[in-house]
Amino acid sequence: MSATIRPVGIASVAYAVPPRVLTNFDLARMVDTSDEWIRTRTGIVERHIAAPEVATSDLALDAGRPALERAGLAAQELDLVIVATVTPDMQFPATACIVQDRLGASRAGALDIEAGCSGFVYAVSLASQAIATGMCANALVIGAETLSRVVDWSDRAYCVIPGDGAGAAVLRPAPPGRGLLSFVLGADGSGADLLKMAAGGSRLPATAETIKQGLHYAYMDGQEIFRFAVSVVGDLATECLDRAGLTLADVDLIIPHQANARIIEACAKRMSAPQEKWVCNVDRYGNTSAASIPIALAECVEAGRLAEGDLVLLIAFGAGLTYAAAAIRW
Repeated sequence: MSATIRPVGIASVAYAVPPRVLTNFDLARMVDTSDEWIRTRTGIVERHIAAPEVATSDLALDAGRPALERAGLAAQELDLVIVATVTPDMQFPATACIVQDRLGASRAGALDIEAGCSGFVYAVSLASQAIATGMCANALVIGAETLSRVVDWSDRAYCVIPGDGAGAAVLRPAPPGRGLLSFVLGADGSGADLLKMAAGGSRLPATAETIKQGLHYAYMDGQEIFRFAVSVVGDLATECLDRAGLTLADVDLIIPHQANARIIEACAKRMSAPQEKWVCNVDRYGNTSAASIPIALAECVEAGRLAEGDLVLLIAFGAGLTYAAAAIRW
């Protein structure tokens, strides 16, 4: 292993979402809600839902393959595959192992990261350190979710929020002064009960009783998550930029976790950061957890919103409660 710390950047990005679209009007026929109620509280208009036969690894592959192609990288050249998800194909093995095999990346190590909606930024941080220290040369990081599998569709407060999708990024060495400049990773485990799926693990293994009680569905205390997100984002952004020797005025684009349009608006207001710098696509995808930031990043690249040399700030928060940020010189 080399002792030299080298700069690491994102060489390419891609995303994939299922073709089926579930609108607010569709949901209004399933549960006691309305398009106006959902829009007002979340900003969401529609979300993509995976077909019954589609698993998280399928969406991960649909995002990972084009990311590799855009980077001009063969699967055999990969040294590391990381999948960030809270909806793996199964408890074990890791979904990343399934993705690694189906890609044909036989030389690569593979692991999953479960850090909720912060998972993609956590995964990028770990992969970048492996490349920076010379442990590996190329890595594929994917945030992928099929949250529709853990939704209680009779829960009017939560079922309107999640969507399915995946986003992928290829990481490799970058020119000096470019790429991933700084990270902040953090957690407040005292809030673990605010966003969780209680059953299915070692604490509450699957039984007829846990199924009867609906403990295999996701639960969220929406008001507390809102408070947490708004309270943590500003300090998180400042600390991340401080570590890179930068300020908020230097930032060209802010890509937050796409949890809720109201959260994003509140964060922008609290930070006094111009709304036009903030990326928001939650109206079209809902909350795709670990997939939300890479999907938004890939859309920005496709739309030409990112130019060479731009400073991008990724900000995430999610179950755990976890939070993470990354500053990138594009």
